Amino acid sequence: MALPSSPSPGQAPWRTLSSEELEKQYSPRRWVIRMKTEEVVGNFMQIGSQATQKARATRRNQLDVSYGDGVGEKMDIYFPDEDSKAFPLFMFLHGGYWQSGSKDDSAFMVNPLTAQGIVVAVVAYDIAPKGTLDQMVDQVSRSVVFLQRRYPSNEGIYLCGHSAGAHLAAMMLLASWTKHGVTPNIQGLLLVSGIYDLEPLVFTSQNDLLHMTLEDAERNSPQRLLEVAPARPVVPAYPVLVFVAQHDSPEFHRQSKEFCETLRLAGWKASFQELCGVDHFDIIENLTREDYALTQVRFTPPCNSLSTWTAWIPLPNMATVARAARAGEKH
Repeated sequence: MALPSSPSPGQAPWRTLSSEELEKQYSPRRWVIRMKTEEVVGNFMQIGSQATQKARATRRNQLDVSYGDGVGEKMDIYFPDEDSKAFPLFMFLHGGYWQSGSKDDSAFMVNPLTAQGIVVAVVAYDIAPKGTLDQMVDQVSRSVVFLQRRYPSNEGIYLCGHSAGAHLAAMMLLASWTKHGVTPNIQGLLLVSGIYDLEPLVFTSQNDLLHMTLEDAERNSPQRLLEVAPARPVVPAYPVLVFVAQHDSPEFHRQSKEFCETLRLAGWKASFQELCGVDHFDIIENLTREDYALTQVRFTPPCNSLSTWTAWIPLPNMATVARAARAGEKH
């Protein structure tokens, strides 16, 4: 599909880009500086696969748990050594531009988090071309409901998504839980290097398998939906932390910052943070490390003042939440 005609004043800056530049902006591996472009995805999958194999071999788990009737509607659940009926739940949604990736190579964070008393669920969904964006959003919402019903005494569901997974996690801010007959105990969202306005992708090769129309993009863009009809949080609002990698593209930075600001204007406790020294891929690969910012209590501040209009609000990590839950504190 051809790019839209020349932008009007006030329109999104991506509309000024050439087709070639737009393609580059939404090709995350082309911004990686630590290895050759053609090696990035394979390396990412290898690290994810190794982490998953280790998690399955060393942690108590239930694999391929069905949260729906579809063949692809499965999740892997990993448990701490200590048995408990009440625990924090960390849900992870993998990336891959809604057309690649799997729960079977996405258990990066399992060992560090289960070691801290947290249950981790790595969720699968039907990627394109089998699945459509509408179906994926519905599947994720049903996976959240499934976990709430399965573990009604949970001490908070913390939903984390990477890239396309961050988009799907963000769509849960707009979910209609009443139709499911249950309100999940969501206590926080961690959105990592995500895309929140899908319209630019319609004009890139990333849309070749998605077959996304402009109407599909608008209907499934949390940025657009929150701008038109802000979904006000239930008081008190749970925190939403929007991460982007230092070596993500300018468009990924723009999308993250603008989505964070939109959330704040709608009343959410949202904050933006750039993680230094990482790119679109090792920002997640590093979740295998216990000393990484996303698996530690102390969050490092942004590496520079990219924006004066968003405030950085530290969000407790899973270890903090687990300890606080045991102490009866509220977050």
